[in-house]
Amino acid sequence: MRKKDVRFITVAAIIAALYFVQTYFINAFNLANGMIQVRISEALTVLPFFTPAAIPGLTLGCIISNLLMGNPLPDVIFGSLATLIGAIGTYLLSRIPSCKKNKGAWICTLPPVIANGIIIPFVLKYAYELPNPIWQLAAGVVAGEIICCCILGGILLYSLRKTPIERELSAAE
Repeated sequence: MRKKDVRFITVAAIIAALYFVQTYFINAFNLANGMIQVRISEALTVLPFFTPAAIPGLTLGCIISNLLMGNPLPDVIFGSLATLIGAIGTYLLSRIPSCKKNKGAWICTLPPVIANGIIIPFVLKYAYELPNPIWQLAAGVVAGEIICCCILGGILLYSLRKTPIERELSAAE
């Protein structure tokens, strides 16, 4: 196995572990599931900005979190799919030159908000059988995602861009 492959797998595994630990921690406060979700681990969805290794890492972290928290199967499948779509969106946007610049990088926090805002309300409605209308569920999910992805993730994004970690993460590419 090449050194580059080992680095990619290692970075993905570390990100998966970080996602799981943060989700499991916030679940103790009943914030990882439900109409208003503030999964602080969703801040990590900015990491595909730096490395494609974050895409499988985030997805695997979400799958493990949802399985070990005992979430219904539709949440495991579609929640993880939303994370995958958001991570791919962040990665693709990060390749646009105007998004690489400081003023445009914030746009890379939006794909997870959009993916989760579209997919998760249906999961909550049908897998968890919440009585709220879809638009209310969507508003709750989007509010939580804005807090986690745009605010916390934005802080993480701009913080990492000013450190040597950016070069290390990019080396996993």
